[in-house]
Amino acid sequence: MRPRSGLRAGPFFLFGEGKVIRKSVQGVYSATLLRKRLFAAFAAVAFLFLAVCTRFFYVQILSGERLRGLALGQWTREIPVTASRGDIVDASGVLLAGSAAAYAVYVRPNAVRDKPHTAAALAELFGLSEAELLTRLLTARVSEFALVRRADKEAVLRLEAYDLPGVYYARDDVRVYPFGSTLSRVIGFTSSDGVGLTGIEKYYDKYLRGQDGEIARPADLVGAEVEGDPAYYPAEDGLTVQLTVDCAIQAAAEGAMERVYAQYSPVSAQCIVLDPDTFDVLAMAESPSFDLNDVPRGDADLLADLSRNDLVSDIYEPGSTFKIVTAAANIEEHLRGNPNAFSLTHVFSGSRTRTVDGTTVRCWSSHENGRHANQTLAEALNNSCNPCFTDIALSLGTETFYDYLEKFRFGSVTGIDFSGEAQGMLLPESAVRACDLARIGFGQTVAVTALQLACAGASAVNGGYYYRPHLVRAILSDGGREEIGPDLLGRTVSEEASRILAGLLEGVVESGSGSRAYIEGYKVGGKTGTAQKFEGGALAQGKYVSSFLGFFPADDPQYLVLVIVDEPQGAYYGSVVAAPAAREVMQGIIDARGIRPYEG
Repeated sequence: MRPRSGLRAGPFFLFGEGKVIRKSVQGVYSATLLRKRLFAAFAAVAFLFLAVCTRFFYVQILSGERLRGLALGQWTREIPVTASRGDIVDASGVLLAGSAAAYAVYVRPNAVRDKPHTAAALAELFGLSEAELLTRLLTARVSEFALVRRADKEAVLRLEAYDLPGVYYARDDVRVYPFGSTLSRVIGFTSSDGVGLTGIEKYYDKYLRGQDGEIARPADLVGAEVEGDPAYYPAEDGLTVQLTVDCAIQAAAEGAMERVYAQYSPVSAQCIVLDPDTFDVLAMAESPSFDLNDVPRGDADLLADLSRNDLVSDIYEPGSTFKIVTAAANIEEHLRGNPNAFSLTHVFSGSRTRTVDGTTVRCWSSHENGRHANQTLAEALNNSCNPCFTDIALSLGTETFYDYLEKFRFGSVTGIDFSGEAQGMLLPESAVRACDLARIGFGQTVAVTALQLACAGASAVNGGYYYRPHLVRAILSDGGREEIGPDLLGRTVSEEASRILAGLLEGVVESGSGSRAYIEGYKVGGKTGTAQKFEGGALAQGKYVSSFLGFFPADDPQYLVLVIVDEPQGAYYGSVVAAPAAREVMQGIIDARGIRPYEG
């Protein structure tokens, strides 16, 4: 019978269709799940493969050299081949630091066959305790140890005659300084292992030290040598470092400082000589000094004090030598048409005092019947009159004057190739009061290094060019030389301002406070300085720094000499203490270089 409607047949039809749909969905789900599982398995395999490849790359490529070295080390015993440390020479090639042949003796306890015999032989050769050495050979838990360092060649030749298995020697040179205390604070010294610790030895260590080599001999796991050919890896000796320093000029500077030290018993007497055309350091001398061949390594405080290069690392108030900078700024601003700058014909008031913000500035010649009254800039330099330079600083103003201080690189390092350079102390421009500016004008309320002042003075008289100072001229190797040439950092003043200033400073030596630096037949310019020291925020009674900055020839400066004497006893004026010492140094340069007097 046919159904009268689809209502009865509907449930049966839908039910059957649902079974079909569910089966179809289950099939699709199963296929998707299978694909996911296959993808996961593939991803896991790919990850493992990538991890293995990465590990392979790390082991074979990145760590291959190190691992090969470790493997080689298990089956070889290395005898070091020590690189010879490079020499340090002066500008003319005179040896200042070199190496003398010496040797280190090593022992490998596991390779020693007859320990009692070896202990007895080594004790006799090197003056050691036989019993202690034998105990060490029997109980040592290290693969090898150094027996002696710095043994001489004769001892090593005797050692060779014994032919002791497990005992060998390698070069272990001794650093030698032929001139002892010459340039001790500049050259510096090395550690017992030949690593530069101070001075040029430290700064240029990467050039001087070279690269050690080795002889790798086949050995078993306990260190005993076995048959086989050794592998030889030669050492690369260090390079030679050539200084800008001239030994003859250095000798003149050191001799003068030693005499000043003996005469005035100061804390120290220091001298720096620059070539104004390049800022090459031609000499750096300080007394007292010490012998580089006998470094006091047992006294850490003494060693730190003696090895410090005060000319680069210490700061002080320069006093009247700083007036060179103030005068240079004034002359340059006058040439530029600045109405606040004083002309060369301007007459400063003869008053011996100025009062600024309640601070009184006095001239060193304080009596009304003293040596000067109203004066020009030239006369103010000759007389070293503080109030005149106070007037200049205040007239130029803080912004303009600080622009020049920045150009002369006060408050920042010069960039010399030497470690530990100080940057000096300069008040922030925003914090400067009128009384501070007044005092900076004549060299107080500002602290500089000797090197900073010498470079500033050189720039002021060389045409206004400021270079980076150098202690090293070249790096020498078998393949040639790498020159370190002049490095111009900027301009300070114009050539015209520089020429005028040099002429004024020549007058200071001819007829002013620097007359004790005068040398007949030579155009010498310069400026004296006498600064009272500050201690604990107050002036220290009876403690002065005497100085003189000089140069010659004044019309074409080739040499600049700065002498600083810290706390001289008795006389203390820079004109009396420092100027004659600078004259002695300049006379030494004239003699060493054979400089003829001018004609005219």
